[in-house]
Parts: sequence; structure tokens; C-alpha cells
Amino acid sequence: MTRGSAHSFDGTILREYDIRGVVGDTLTGDDAYAIGRAFGSEIVRTGGDTVCVGYDGRLSSPEMEQAVVDGLKDCGVETIRVGLGPTPMLYFAVNFLSADGGIMVSGSHNPPDYNGFKMMYVAEPFYGDDILNLGRIAAAADYESGGGSDRYEPMLDRYVERILQDYREGRDLKVAWDAGNGAAGEAMVQVATQLPGEHILLNEKVDGNFPAHHPDPTVVENLQQLRDTVLTQDCDLGIALDGDGDRIGVIDSEGEILWGDQLMVVWAADVLAANPGATIIADVKASQVLFDQVAAMGGKPLMWRTGHSLIKAKMAETGALLSGEMSGHIFFADRYFGYDDALYAAVRLLATMASRDDTLADIRKSLPQLMNTPELRFSCSEERKFEVIDEVRERLAASGAEVSDIDGVRVLTDDGWWLLRSSNTQDVLVARCEAETADGLERLKAALVEQVRASGIKPPNF
Repeated sequence: MTRGSAHSFDGTILREYDIRGVVGDTLTGDDAYAIGRAFGSEIVRTGGDTVCVGYDGRLSSPEMEQAVVDGLKDCGVETIRVGLGPTPMLYFAVNFLSADGGIMVSGSHNPPDYNGFKMMYVAEPFYGDDILNLGRIAAAADYESGGGSDRYEPMLDRYVERILQDYREGRDLKVAWDAGNGAAGEAMVQVATQLPGEHILLNEKVDGNFPAHHPDPTVVENLQQLRDTVLTQDCDLGIALDGDGDRIGVIDSEGEILWGDQLMVVWAADVLAANPGATIIADVKASQVLFDQVAAMGGKPLMWRTGHSLIKAKMAETGALLSGEMSGHIFFADRYFGYDDALYAAVRLLATMASRDDTLADIRKSLPQLMNTPELRFSCSEERKFEVIDEVRERLAASGAEVSDIDGVRVLTDDGWWLLRSSNTQDVLVARCEAETADGLERLKAALVEQVRASGIKPPNF
């Protein structure tokens, strides 16, 4: 391809709220250039001229970052290169520097051969039709042209300084941390070094091969090393970060996982104590316990679609001060910027627990003990996954079932609920069930499996 000429992207990479593909297959350096050139053209046309660019620790990220920068410069944009770090560092840079936009080169928690891009327009999410429009601009070579520039302005130290501002001291805690060799490793080291208490660091070296384990804290196997450390070292808790540092996983002192919706109860109590009646958003995968707990604490619970850009947009619309997803994306607009930041969420969690006499294990055991599955992800092709949801929705409508279709289908029964939705980042369907009894959970799982099989898809292994 001649850079600046018409360019077509692989049909699978332009996603709902980011761009993601397999390097050398569905995603190339030419794609990265076209993304920078198309995004830069949009920035220029709306009166902007500065864009921050950051990148994660994947082996392909430096090359992709350079191609994006080249595309932006060819639009006449001043590009501020903020360096290697977690995605939230890029979000922070856009806010801190009052830039007109931002592009993060990151494959997030996907396998090592993936990479991708997350974007911000001013300080707002850039997703959906915005991303599809980049494809249209590239296909028509409808680019702006100019002689832009680039400069380096590393942001890691200032990002860490801002995160630590909202820590309040209390009792000392012993904490194990696991960066999973992801892009938040150095930031994690700096944060832990400056916090009181005792801190044990795991896999803090950035390594795009991810030699210890895959950096996805929603997968139980990826938390085993952290769990072992918490138990053998008698820690108060353990904190895991995903590959680009925007998702958190947590282990309590008894070695049990607290999923995103359980953790949200802790953060919500803190936020609502200072902001009575605040709106708290959780995604459709969250337990009913969370929504009930928020209401009991005087907050306004709101269920919304999964997806970091979708959640951020809903927060801006509603004025919500806290939002969260089962997957560990946690968004604070209370004293922070309203984007998903695992290290910031960790600092807020540690500050809260340092001020309490009970433990995370105590809190977990105090919650209503419903029976539920973890978030189950199972293969379904990119071309098929959305069709399956439509088919299931149609069959349920014909049966008269009680269904919420905010995002996929969340089916309510006397036993509880089950959920089936399509992932926006991988070729998978996502399922979850929750019931008050073991028998009820089995009935919900059977109903879900029946619907998945009716569409010719192999069901998840519950």
C-alpha cells in the first residue's frame, strides 16, 4: 500500500468500542497508519490539533505506535508520545494535557499475537459509529494533509502521583500484586513502593510474551500464582492487573476471588457515604445482589450494557459517580476522571480497607450467598455470534419469557436469571447464571444450554 492511498481494513477488526486484530494477519502496520491518518483527519476537521499516543508492552506495539504517529503527523497533527504504560495512563495524559484526542496501542488481555487501538475524542470515548467512520474515511482516502510534529512527554511519574492523591492512611495492610508482565508493571511498582504497609510484587517486568500466565484476571487459572502468594505469605489481599492495566482482579485473605460485582459493593459503600443518593452503574453480567445492596445503601442502581466506552458514555449522561463490570473494569467519577483504571481502583480499595476493621473475606461472607456461575466464554465465530443472540431473542419472545435485552438477553425466571451476550472483543459468546438454590441454578443452566444448542453452537462447559 502507498501510505495516504485508499485503504480497506479486515472486516473483523473494527469493533464496537475499539479496534482489535491478529498482527500480521488481520492487523498490520499499514492498518495502524490508516487509523492514525483517519483519526487525525477527524481531529483536524473538528478544530483540534493535538493527540496523545501511548502503547503497551506487546512485542508489536512499538512498530504500531510509530505507524499511528506517522499517520497523525501526515494530517498536520501535533502528536504527544506519552510512552509505554497502561491504557489509563493514556487517558490521564489526554485529561492532564487537555489534548484534543488520544490513541492507545494495546491488545488488552488478548493473546500475545493480538494488538489493537482504543481512542478518545477530547476526553470522551470514541466508539460505535465513530470507529466505523474511520473505515469509511480510509476506504475513500478522505484524509486531511499537513506537516505535523511529534514530541515525547513521558507521563508515568505524573500518572502515579495522581493515583496516589486519593489514598487515605489507616491500618497497614500486607498486599500481593501481580501485573502479569503487562503494561502496568512499572506503574504498579511505583504505586506499591509509595504506599504504606508491606507489598509483594509478582511479574512486574513488562514482557509481551507473558511468560508467567496470561494477563486476564477474569480467568481463575491466571489468579493461581497470586492466590498461592496471598495464602503462603499471609496477605490481607491480592491484586491482579490485566495486560493494559484497565481491569482488576482481587483475592481475599482466605484465597477466594471477589468478582467485579462483589467488589463494587465495597466501593459503592465508600462513594455513597460521601455522596448519598448517587447513581451506581453495573453491567448486565452483575449479580442482583449488587443492585439490591446499592439500593439498600440509598444509592440509585442502574443496569447497563457491557463495554468500557458504553459505560463511560452512560456515566456522562447520568452523572453516575461509580460504575463497574464483572470483568473488572471499574470507573470512578468520584474524585477521578470517570474512566476505567485498575491501579486507581486498587488504591481506592486499599484506602477503604485500611479504614475498616473488617476484612474483604468478612465482607464477602456477609453478602447474600446466591448460587452462580462465573463469566463463561465459549467459541463462536465473529460472523455468527451476533446472529445467535438475535435467534435466541426471537425464540424467547415467542415463548413469552421475561427478557431484558439491554445487552444480549438476560432472562428472568422464578429461579433467578441467565444471560447470553456476544463479546465485542473476541470471537466468543458470554454466559452467566444466578439462582437462589442449587436446583434452580441447574434449571437455569439447562435453559441456557437448550437455547445455545438450538442455534447449532456447542454450549459452555458448566
